[in-house]
Amino acid sequence: MSDLIDSDGFRANVGIILMHRDQVFLGRRTGGRGWQFPQGGVRRGESLEEALYRELEEEIGVGDADVALLGQTDRWLRYRLPARYVRRNQQPVCIGQKQRWFLLRLKPADAAFDFTRTTAPEFDQFRWVPYWEPVKEVIYFKRAVYARALTELVDLAFPGGKRPPQPQWWERMAERKRRAAPAPAD
Repeated sequence: MSDLIDSDGFRANVGIILMHRDQVFLGRRTGGRGWQFPQGGVRRGESLEEALYRELEEEIGVGDADVALLGQTDRWLRYRLPARYVRRNQQPVCIGQKQRWFLLRLKPADAAFDFTRTTAPEFDQFRWVPYWEPVKEVIYFKRAVYARALTELVDLAFPGGKRPPQPQWWERMAERKRRAAPAPAD
């Protein structure tokens, strides 16, 4: 396996928040298996930015010339996989992901996405959604990480204090997930 898995069992990963105007990209996992941001593993010898642009190209067919990098989270954010998703027959065993999240702005208004860059496409549809919406849309065990990443990057996404208000459901969901989530990794 070429992915980096640390001694605690967390796979190094990049998460991508892609903005267009005041909305963010949300991709439907192939076969209707939920909605999420683009993300993917960091390979041995690969920098975080190299992994970011490789994943962006592989998953949605957008190159680095089509985006502006606005920032990234200060540290790794991590989540544990529920027991049924842990592949115990792989070595080393991966119990979750530690992610560095990147905020990008799409440059061309008419950028075309291509989900067929790999033999096993990650997404088959996409939509632009309000900034906070993905926390409600993503699979339950990733919600706390999405909440932390979006919260940390909101001022870069909306400079000058023009951030969108959090939805009514936000605090209730974020608090529940904060209690259940592991602490951020160093």
